[in-house]
Amino acid sequence: MDFSLLTDALASNSYEKIADICDNLLLQAAAEGVAYQDQWPYAIHLLGHIYADDINSARFLWKSIPSTSKESQPELVAAWKIGQKLWTRDYGAVHEAIHGFDWSQEIQGLVAAFSELYTKRMFQLLLSAYSTISIQDTALFLGMNEDDATNYVLRLGWVVDPASRMLTVKKQTIVTEQKLDATKLQRLTEYVFHLEH
Repeated sequence: MDFSLLTDALASNSYEKIADICDNLLLQAAAEGVAYQDQWPYAIHLLGHIYADDINSARFLWKSIPSTSKESQPELVAAWKIGQKLWTRDYGAVHEAIHGFDWSQEIQGLVAAFSELYTKRMFQLLLSAYSTISIQDTALFLGMNEDDATNYVLRLGWVVDPASRMLTVKKQTIVTEQKLDATKLQRLTEYVFHLEH
């Protein structure tokens, strides 16, 4: 099996491509009747779906992985722990699953990139769901200690009340750009001209 596309994606930090590359290689192997179970990079494949925020595909992949691979590859099991926590929406435990395993050199970059991406997703969730939130809950969602979480959100404009240990969320203003369509402007001009005369 030629894993050069996968190796290239990992080397170039193109983590968003990993799930598709692995899915296509798996289909190709199945179509050619190639035995691949023993050397298949299941942990990378699973993490690729997790990175792409495709938890349903990660679940289906996990169910299709042979039990012998699950038993012999602790890194695969550790990757699935992340998927399980995402599936059950145990947001704080996702960070524990990420940091609770000593990832191989080959996977460290992917896991670190997912961790950063996940923290950003959690920040966006907090931004959209809360107007105030405790420092403790913020730290849990962002997978940081309380000081780091406070500093992280303060840099983004949030306000802290040290007495109550609450954070006031600063909603980001959404700038929408209106596009001027020349044909619509011409029709409007003609319409106004017609009304005036």
